[in-house]
Amino acid sequence: MRILKGLFSKVDQLLTGRRPVDDELFDELEDTLIQADLSVRTAAKLVDALRQQSRSKRLHEVEEIKECLKSLLKEILVSNGDQRIKQPSQKPSVYLFVGVNGVGKTTTIAKLAHRFKNQGFRVLLSAADTFRAAAVDQMEIWANRVGVDIVKHRPGADPGAVVFDSIQAAAARGIDAVLIDTAGRLHTKSNLMQELAKVGRICRKALDRDPDETILVLDATTGQNAVNQAREFTAAVPVTGIALAKLDGTAKGGIVVTIKDELGLPIKLVATGEQLDDLDDFDAEEFVDALFED
Repeated sequence: MRILKGLFSKVDQLLTGRRPVDDELFDELEDTLIQADLSVRTAAKLVDALRQQSRSKRLHEVEEIKECLKSLLKEILVSNGDQRIKQPSQKPSVYLFVGVNGVGKTTTIAKLAHRFKNQGFRVLLSAADTFRAAAVDQMEIWANRVGVDIVKHRPGADPGAVVFDSIQAAAARGIDAVLIDTAGRLHTKSNLMQELAKVGRICRKALDRDPDETILVLDATTGQNAVNQAREFTAAVPVTGIALAKLDGTAKGGIVVTIKDELGLPIKLVATGEQLDDLDDFDAEEFVDALFED
């Protein structure tokens, strides 16, 4: 994840060099963490822990504070284990993707399809965002580019029917992984959430189990708005993990920590560029180290 280097540049600058470890430093650090897209709650929790450690361990150098901060961040991000996205293990394994329009959901699906195909799995894309004709067209373009199967219906068709047909087709063709795109915007928010809940029920009916993964795709550049989106989507469907799109030079990095700290959802995937190979498993240790590198 070399592209992530320096996302915490202002935090790093504050904790580099020689200056006293005092209340002024901690107040400045809390403000800087908030500017780096940590929530007020998470930033305050981290700084309170740093104050306590600086007293108990008698820390007098800012470099020591930086190392303590890195340890605390890793502690938050690795809680409940380092959870990776499940590999296809039964035919078909189903991956349901949710998220608002414009966050990079479709391209994230294409990147995961590309990865699975390169690993030798047979993949099928399900174009269940039937409310936008452009979404169906875009999914078909990606399917052709990646070289995988697709199930689509006409624009305006029932998304549930697309999902059911996709799973049925996958079972008949011996497909390993079905990746389902869903709507990101309907007339009202309640309509969207009801539609997603319905799609989830149809997955369970067709599979006789829950989807193997329900991945919420968030745009890392939108900061605290991404946390609000996560709260809404997790209320509608049983999200199993987060895929963070656009985690590059325009993001600040703190949103990753806040999502894990406040919602307890594991970050499973990070998309860091425009190419099909620009999709990484999230690694907490590597991520935190990269935050502070130049």
